[in-house]
Amino acid sequence: MVRLILDSSSGGYPVLIGTNLNRNLRDVVTRLDPTGAAIVTDSNVRPWALKVGKAIKRAGLKTGIHAIPAGERSKSMTQLQSVLAFLERQRIDRGGIVIAVGGGTVGDLAGLAASMWQRGVRLVSVPTTLLAMVDSSIGGKTGVNGRRSKNAIGTFWQPSAVISDIAAIESLPEPAYRDAFAEVVKYAVAMDRSLFDLLQRNSPRLLERDSSMLERVVFRCVAAKALIVAKDERDRGPRAILNYGHTAGHALEAATAFRVTHGRAVAFGMRVAARISVSMDLCSKRVAESQDGLLTALGLPDKPPHADPKRVLAAVALDKKARRGKVAWVMPRRIGHAEIGHAVPGALVRRVITRSLA
Repeated sequence: MVRLILDSSSGGYPVLIGTNLNRNLRDVVTRLDPTGAAIVTDSNVRPWALKVGKAIKRAGLKTGIHAIPAGERSKSMTQLQSVLAFLERQRIDRGGIVIAVGGGTVGDLAGLAASMWQRGVRLVSVPTTLLAMVDSSIGGKTGVNGRRSKNAIGTFWQPSAVISDIAAIESLPEPAYRDAFAEVVKYAVAMDRSLFDLLQRNSPRLLERDSSMLERVVFRCVAAKALIVAKDERDRGPRAILNYGHTAGHALEAATAFRVTHGRAVAFGMRVAARISVSMDLCSKRVAESQDGLLTALGLPDKPPHADPKRVLAAVALDKKARRGKVAWVMPRRIGHAEIGHAVPGALVRRVITRSLA
């Protein structure tokens, strides 16, 4: 097991990464000394949530479990209302905790509910997908989707602890597992050349779900994100680097009513960004080819998703980081280094996205 402390304005919190961490979870919850606990999960992960519930009961704490329907469409105001009603039924007071057991959808939804209930109660995140371990469980962003925009409604609410148990990944369906590598490659291309090299050398071990290699990769991604979040917790500047691949990626998700998975959308978005960067002479063609080759090696080949280019382009304009209608793109310059704040001519965006979806 490895342990990091992530700094935030509300205080540092531990991130534990390892295998079979139920005892560590119980110790973390015991130290928080909550007056009550409520577990939020989804229908796919409920068996893992039951294990978490048993671990907490051994600490002498009663808890209930609320399972939302699995899938991105549960990031909605309707499901937020259902979680808040569950917290009310559980009589969670300001000394209680919400425990999010699941992937990014559960974490974002439960985190938003925790930030709102009683004007804010503590949150413990127990991510069960690789994608959530390396990205969404870290940094304090919560939210649900608007009718047309991804993550349009949300708050910043840091967890009190994150427990990433690699054992949870063992039962992930193959598509969901490979989906996560888009976010991993994002860190490598935008921030960490040595991670990129590690991924290239060890892609077969990662595809075989080698636990020791997964632990190394999760640690590197969390450490990279922790450094950025410590500098820019409220996403007012440098944290935009974490948006690499997400401008076109989020637009693709919104344009397809979230039928395209997040990882596949981000992989698409990184390919789009790299092609734009090459066209603007910001990076070499070799950089784009290296990125795309690694995505393919990790199970995210360049197969265009079924989407209407006009809808995707319309959704790009609604990017939540846009200012006065102008979208700021994150552009790769070389492997391990990207830059924020690039303006891209609309004609170039239209051309690249249309060709990428052909």
